[in-house]
Amino acid sequence: MMNYHLWLGFVAASIVMGLVPGPGVLSIIGYAVSSGTRTALASVAGMAVGNICAMTLSLAGVGALLASSAAAFTLLKWAGALYLIGLGVLAIRRSHMDATDKDVILKPISARLAFRSNILIGVFHPKTIVFFVAFTPQFIDVHYAYWPQAILLIFTFTVVVGITDALYALTAARARTLLVSPRAKIWMGRAGGGALVAAGAATLMTKN
Repeated sequence: MMNYHLWLGFVAASIVMGLVPGPGVLSIIGYAVSSGTRTALASVAGMAVGNICAMTLSLAGVGALLASSAAAFTLLKWAGALYLIGLGVLAIRRSHMDATDKDVILKPISARLAFRSNILIGVFHPKTIVFFVAFTPQFIDVHYAYWPQAILLIFTFTVVVGITDALYALTAARARTLLVSPRAKIWMGRAGGGALVAAGAATLMTKN
């Protein structure tokens, strides 16, 4: 189906990619800190779906189009970044309301919203799509059929990065549960919102 040594090399590279924090990891940490474990793990699942879509689009040739079109790249970058920043600002405002109005009971960001949001972040983060175009072909063996290898690489990357993302989510959520006082929860909400804003800013700083 594919070269075993190439596949092991891809696994190692995927582990490195998963451990290096990027906008996706920042968004997951933001959800974990602001809204807890359930929401964070839902965001991990959403990111996994987004990664599957991004890799599939890349290997189907869409990444090459983005790499050659500055306008399309910029449009997707701004859309994803503004969405993340908007969610972060919302989380910060909610924590401020909690601090100023003791009668207001604020709900955390729902798991469903986090799941949907991170699908969009995974799919519409143009740097990821373009990166896959340059990165993945190095692990394709021309002596084997293309799409079976591509599907295996998509599955491998999704599983490996899903595991590293889940570790980030659980660690951040654990840190949140250790701070149980109302004031600490307010600041954790603000920190989570700040992480989402930072993820949006990191997306804006990517270059084609």
